[in-house]
Amino acid sequence: MTEDQIPHTFQVDLRGLVDLLSHHLYSSPKVYLRELLQNAVDAITARRATDPAAPASVRLLAGDGRLRVEDSGVGLTESDVHDLLATIGRSSKREGLESARSEFLGQFGIGLLACFVVAGEIRVVSRSARTPDAPPVEWTARDDGSYTVRTLPDEARREPGTTVHLDARRGMADWLSEERVTALAKDFGSLLPYDVRVGDVPVTDRPAVWERPHPGPAARRAALAAHCREVFGFAPLDSIDLDVPAAGVRGVAYVLPRAVSPAQRAGHRVHLKGMLLTDRADDLLPDWAFFVRCVIDTDSLRPTASRESLYDDERLAAVREALGERIRAWLAELAAGDQDRLRGFLAVHHLGVKSLARHDAEMLRTMLPWLPFETSDGPLSLEEFAQRHPVVHFTESVEEFRQVAPVAAAQGIGVVNGGYTFDADLVRLLPRVRPGTSVAELDAETVAAHLDHVDAADELALSGFLSAARARLDALGCDVVVRAFLPVTVPALHLDDRAARHERAREQEESAADDLWTSILGSLRDGTPRARLVLNHLSPLVRRLGSLPDGDLAGTAAEALYGQALLMARRPLRPADTALLNRAFLGLLEWAAHPTTASEEGR
Repeated sequence: MTEDQIPHTFQVDLRGLVDLLSHHLYSSPKVYLRELLQNAVDAITARRATDPAAPASVRLLAGDGRLRVEDSGVGLTESDVHDLLATIGRSSKREGLESARSEFLGQFGIGLLACFVVAGEIRVVSRSARTPDAPPVEWTARDDGSYTVRTLPDEARREPGTTVHLDARRGMADWLSEERVTALAKDFGSLLPYDVRVGDVPVTDRPAVWERPHPGPAARRAALAAHCREVFGFAPLDSIDLDVPAAGVRGVAYVLPRAVSPAQRAGHRVHLKGMLLTDRADDLLPDWAFFVRCVIDTDSLRPTASRESLYDDERLAAVREALGERIRAWLAELAAGDQDRLRGFLAVHHLGVKSLARHDAEMLRTMLPWLPFETSDGPLSLEEFAQRHPVVHFTESVEEFRQVAPVAAAQGIGVVNGGYTFDADLVRLLPRVRPGTSVAELDAETVAAHLDHVDAADELALSGFLSAARARLDALGCDVVVRAFLPVTVPALHLDDRAARHERAREQEESAADDLWTSILGSLRDGTPRARLVLNHLSPLVRRLGSLPDGDLAGTAAEALYGQALLMARRPLRPADTALLNRAFLGLLEWAAHPTTASEEGR
């Protein structure tokens, strides 16, 4: 081996490593207490693997900037201390304890380092249960990377187990106060399987609220509601049992009492073998289940190195699917046996169920009689609407629905508003789950085909008004025709399909483009249909306007009808449309104020 091939050992700057832990790996100094609890619980688990009757207790004593944590676990020998506590990255669970390792909370061997976030020195006194004749041992470590080890007389600790002593570093005494330690211990350790106390105050609260016996359903709902308020701060609309043994999960999902955005990230609370891992898990459930917040305890998921989140791996994917299936089953149970609760749920969270139904044909079939849709017949389920109409027409946008629904309904055409999130997708899926149902998108041409033509004589009587209207609206890319349709309260209908809107957008781009781009856009015109203003010959107002002798006033009236039709459709107005509305409004005001003068000026 040449000189340049001699191996060297990495030098570890412990102070730099502590800074890395406190500012990058861990989200808060509070994790130091979780690591202490975790080590204590794992030590007890290891001891009980060979001695099931061994005591199982953890005691925390805090105050005056000091903390002492005592456990009745497996303990350490002097050799263990050198090999495990003083070797960064090696887990105390890996040597000689493999039989119990699957039950351990920790897996990464960095636990005690987290204590340097709040303390400048860590002192550990331990006695091994595996080597009862070995004396107690004391390990003292400082954040400069140095440590000392010494054996102690038997009276220093007669029973197996470990005691960890911390003295707060400057500015961190509050983290070791009795009040703060109690709050953190209860937050992290309420579901731990052993007796954990801060002084004489119990920390553990088992069994979990969702596993406790209750005198009846009402009492159970009340207990769960109180738990939800304590954990999440809201009173749940309902709760869903998440006991899925096959996935290694136990817990409960709380239904939010208000609608939320699908994009809002959920904060689920995950305990790993009783220890709180995170209260911000956002990948625990399928994306469609955004209407619940969960609390679970699991023994199957893997934590990341910081033990503050979960590995997104096959295990998590399997748990996610299992929990999603449980929520699906709950919805099916409501549909089959508790329809009042289902209606109350859907009144708030129909969007989440629609999101699920897009990918789950059986759920869509189950929910057809219950999911609400906006239709030309009022709010109805798709099942009820399909029973009324042989063809289920739908629009792609809310604007299209508002534009054509009143007229379509008067002509006997049933229309579903597909402009809301997921609705058009679900209408298209209707034939799959309801065989024999016909579905068709409703466009301007379909509506126009159901409007009656008027007699030639009637159209001739309106020719002057039509000419004035066409002259005014041509620049806006809109044709004017006359038809007869119901209801008579609609004087004009603006029919505007997507192709026409695309053409207007192209023209707007063309007007702002340079010569080369204008020629390219112009080549795309090729007969694209224009929007149409359809005047209703059955409307008394239209017939009166048709007899106006003043061409200028007739043009202004046509502009007003055009603007009113746009407003009725609630379609976004272009600058040219806004200018037209202002011009028509002011022109009609001027005519109303000075009808004779306006008429003479028009001549």
